[in-house]
Amino acid sequence: MDRITAAKVFVAIVERGSMAQASEALDMSRSMVSRYLSEMEDWAGARLLHRTTRKITLSDAGEKVLAECYKLKDIEKDVQFVSSSLNTEPQGALRIGTSQVFGEKILTDFVCGYLSRYPKVSIDIQISNHAVNLVEERVDLAIRITNQLDPNIIARKFGDLRSVICVSEAYLKQRGLPKDIEQLEQHNCINYSYFGNAVWNFNGTDGARSVKVSGNLTANDPAALLQASLLGVGISQQPRFATEPYLQNGDLIELFPELEPETLGIYGIYQSRKHMSRALRVFIDELADYMMNIAL
Repeated sequence: MDRITAAKVFVAIVERGSMAQASEALDMSRSMVSRYLSEMEDWAGARLLHRTTRKITLSDAGEKVLAECYKLKDIEKDVQFVSSSLNTEPQGALRIGTSQVFGEKILTDFVCGYLSRYPKVSIDIQISNHAVNLVEERVDLAIRITNQLDPNIIARKFGDLRSVICVSEAYLKQRGLPKDIEQLEQHNCINYSYFGNAVWNFNGTDGARSVKVSGNLTANDPAALLQASLLGVGISQQPRFATEPYLQNGDLIELFPELEPETLGIYGIYQSRKHMSRALRVFIDELADYMMNIAL
């Protein structure tokens, strides 16, 4: 007996309220519907339905079997989805949310390569520096850089983001060079708006250290703070990958190279692992591989 079909027949009888209506809905003869019901009752070892001339009601055993039949139908859908996902080329539309600095410096290069490999996929990149609501904004994958990830969120970690404390020579000529991180309290430290109380954390050979900083400029975009640092406004904490060219040519100077500013996790946030499209699954897997091979 095809037990999946038998389960479908049993569910149809219950939902439609009669064997005749189940027969019509399934495009199956009434005798075949009756046979599948009989097979289900033999399989369960109990009567599943109480039948009268007017209606059909579930027995105690029928209620329990019905719940299991729904699970069986869900499993069938999942298996079919996995099978089709594995055997089809990625296609369809993806909407990816990311911050400006990550989108410009890292994600766009990866996306261009991805689209060349999978021409049946289209991608909409949404640049934003706030926490994205996946459902309301219809985002398939949101890139989030944080150390305070909600444990209830479904996420894939792509790597760690290293930071650097940097400043221009023009600022140092005007305000002097801080010799230790504690002296940052006397300097103009421009900071990311979402960092709250503006405490910069460091790791060194002597363990973890922290300093509370303040300044006359905050922004919700690291690129704005980077530009302000280049113009000599203040000292800022920046993603190392974004500042590397300026450190190399001398436009910016790294402070406290013997210390490691706190790293942040880079995560891909998505709604559910269940019924994930082939395009999104491949995107996430290949982005994880890509991130492993670039310097952050």
